[in-house]
Amino acid sequence: MSKWYSLVQMITEEADKCIKEHNDEKMTLSAVSRKLGYSEYYISNKFKEISGMSFRDYLRFRTLAFALKEVRDTEKGLLEIAMDHGFSSHEAFSRAFKRAYGITPSEYRRKPAPVVLRTVIKPLDRYLVSIGGTNMKETENDVKVYFATIPAHKYLHIRNYESNGYWDFWQKQSLIPGQDCETICGLLDSIKGKLDDMGGDDANSGSGQIMAYINEPDGGVRNWGITMAESYGVRLPADYDGEIPKQMMIMDVPEGEYIVFEHGPFDYQTQNCNVEKKIEEAMKNFDYASSGYSLDAARGRVFYFYHDPERYWKFVRPVKKI
Repeated sequence: MSKWYSLVQMITEEADKCIKEHNDEKMTLSAVSRKLGYSEYYISNKFKEISGMSFRDYLRFRTLAFALKEVRDTEKGLLEIAMDHGFSSHEAFSRAFKRAYGITPSEYRRKPAPVVLRTVIKPLDRYLVSIGGTNMKETENDVKVYFATIPAHKYLHIRNYESNGYWDFWQKQSLIPGQDCETICGLLDSIKGKLDDMGGDDANSGSGQIMAYINEPDGGVRNWGITMAESYGVRLPADYDGEIPKQMMIMDVPEGEYIVFEHGPFDYQTQNCNVEKKIEEAMKNFDYASSGYSLDAARGRVFYFYHDPERYWKFVRPVKKI
């Protein structure tokens, strides 16, 4: 079964590449069938079984996600955007856009609001998370430890007071209407100005989205000796005044000092467990006394957690001078 998780992930990654390159012919079910050597019917069934939606629907909604970001972030004409993304006319693009998001492209351009985008499906990642990874292959990199001052910002997020870990967090959130992973990630993906977003025109789903732990003495799960609520969201500029999705909350995070435990790029399939172990050991063994700082466990302080295997894995923990 893991083979098909891998193949479906390869298909979704290739789909993004083709959408960016405006290569409609290469990303068809018949083209995928020829490349993989399976019938269109069989691939279609396996794709739906693993992803939960048909390949054609996935490709249509993913194309619209790319198109929406061009409507939002560029001054390109709507007809040009429509043509670039395979629509036969401005009218066809507007109809598809409104069916997906409840608003026309021209209305959205005048007043962007959070909408649920179709984020890229990574079934292999979900599969590996659910089984706890594969093995403990060693990495060449060690964990870097350094201090940083992070300016004041806002943190837009959802939070859970009972979950313990990423997988458990989303399992519990899926039981709350409108707070499942697909909906929340899709909403966050549509918001412009995320401080951790890599930017660019690639509709990079998940870019700028992070886990965080918020010190909540009156509730939450105990971690690192502190009672914390788990959360998922995005950091935004301190002056952000955009619309807040109704199922989310936003908080002001003041400027502060932080300690960062960071491991560089790694192979998620084979090295994830080893990297996690290295970071946990580095955080456990760090000598705060000799650094002149101590962990700041004041109420409301935020502990950020970045997991992006192509860039880094890092914990960003608030500190205060001794």
